[in-house]
Amino acid sequence: MNSTISEPLFRLFLIRHGDTDWSDAHRHTGLSDVPLTRHGEQQARALGARLKGLQFARTFTSPLQRALQTCELAGFAGAAESDPDLVEWDYGDYEGLTTSEIRCKNPTWDLFSAGCPNGETPQDMLMRADRFIKKVRSVPGDVITFSSGHIIRVIAARWLSLEPEAARYFLASTAAIGILGYEHDRSEPAICLWNEHINVD
Repeated sequence: MNSTISEPLFRLFLIRHGDTDWSDAHRHTGLSDVPLTRHGEQQARALGARLKGLQFARTFTSPLQRALQTCELAGFAGAAESDPDLVEWDYGDYEGLTTSEIRCKNPTWDLFSAGCPNGETPQDMLMRADRFIKKVRSVPGDVITFSSGHIIRVIAARWLSLEPEAARYFLASTAAIGILGYEHDRSEPAICLWNEHINVD
């Protein structure tokens, strides 16, 4: 009998931070530690209302302030553990640029297959995502994570044993919720919910 059948199942909630000035401008925001906008703060509070009543065995957050602020305003800071594997992709020379600006210099550039000069490669992201997934799969209960768009997308791809290039198919809007889990047992990882938007008037 497959040993995974008797193992308890759980869900991994992946929460992208709320709006920042750079995310609004579609600028690649890797290690730059930008804060939430006022709208981003409202989104984070709305996330708290959406997630109210759910119980989590562990809470993890990127150490960057946009994720930390989102975690705090959503009401989860008290139990949060900072994890450096959850920081956003290091964009190196492309930090702060938009995709259009990058492609003016490098017309064939694609983040998920090429990575960034003087930044991280897709293989670097794979290793970080795999480390984090290994950690949370040992937790006996649901886990919630606050982080940034591209690392969240790579985690989703790796949850399904896909290569980092597949992360291009998993859009992650600001203040959106994704839930990873399983179908019948741990041999069948699945996406339970993806990119559920939190709308704030």
